[in-house]
Amino acid sequence: MTAIVTPNPTPAESASRFAQAPGDPYRYGVYLRPDPTTCAAVTAVTTQLRAQYGIVSAGAFPPHATLVGSCHITEPVGAIVGAVTRGLAEAAPFTVHNAGVRRQGVGLVYDVHHLADGITPNPAFVDLAARVDKAVAPLRSPAPNPAEHRFDRDTFRAHLSLVSHDMYVRPDLSEEVEEYVGGLPVPFPESFPGDTVTLYRTRSDDWTGRWWQTLTWEHVHTWRLRR
Repeated sequence: MTAIVTPNPTPAESASRFAQAPGDPYRYGVYLRPDPTTCAAVTAVTTQLRAQYGIVSAGAFPPHATLVGSCHITEPVGAIVGAVTRGLAEAAPFTVHNAGVRRQGVGLVYDVHHLADGITPNPAFVDLAARVDKAVAPLRSPAPNPAEHRFDRDTFRAHLSLVSHDMYVRPDLSEEVEEYVGGLPVPFPESFPGDTVTLYRTRSDDWTGRWWQTLTWEHVHTWRLRR
């Protein structure tokens, strides 16, 4: 068998891929904010994980369910707020159901994607994400690094992260951390109103690597959905 050798990128290629684009090191995220009690539950779990294992990626963010995340936008903040405001004009509040801790990818989440039956995707949640994605799409600009994830109605999964990217570098802790989270006496509401949407600006020194180790964020704007 002949080995396939992939040549290392030249310095010029690496510089092009990892160079900062206009607006770096910033990204924008539009999130559904849970009710205060659920936020407190998320914070309790992520704080315990940081104290016990040094796991920080999920807790680096405020508690949230991502509608669109890590958007590279160089337009003024006012343009983003205006676009999302128009996109949410016809959006109504809905009930979010929390099915509890579930594994998702390499991490653990509160599963808030489904209706009360725990099986049927919550159409209001998916529609809200689609509205926000459509609103910000014209404002996005290309970034030379791969952090942004585009919305896809078929693969979108609403969730509240408890454990995330740390597990890519510490897969050996996966089972132990899951057992630990399962043993935490942290109550949470089985449902909460989906009526609060927030815009955050995030910053990292290196979006191409372990960005969660240098992530900071600031709250920009809140919308309340009305019937």
